[in-house]
Amino acid sequence: MVVQPVNVRLMLRTYGKQLTSAKRLARFKRALALSGAQDMVSISREAKRRELVERIAQEVIENLLVNGQDNPVVSKVLMDLEQQLGERVLFDYPLDGGEVQILRQTPEGPQEINPEEKMRIMRSLWEITLSKVDDTML
Repeated sequence: MVVQPVNVRLMLRTYGKQLTSAKRLARFKRALALSGAQDMVSISREAKRRELVERIAQEVIENLLVNGQDNPVVSKVLMDLEQQLGERVLFDYPLDGGEVQILRQTPEGPQEINPEEKMRIMRSLWEITLSKVDDTML
């Protein structure tokens, strides 16, 4: 069997993209855990619903925001976040494996946000995402 170099390159490129996405997801999960976004859930019916809403919200944040896919729910979440903050923010995922960076869009260009404000923005992002998911659930 002959293996074409082009096929090997394509396979390695795909693997590299998957690896980058996995690293981004891991960093984002750490950032969410640090922001206190995951609460303990009781057994009541409302708590079960809340747990489901939280799991879906976490999926929305992890799979869509981290991977940068265009989606109406993500667009609404980001738009609400920007309205709440009064400014545009950018999420940056360094390839070196560092933590998620949140940048403020200014006329001089993007500027990094301090850690306290980053936690506040992550909490706001979590609350807005929870609200959007909760509104769409039956």
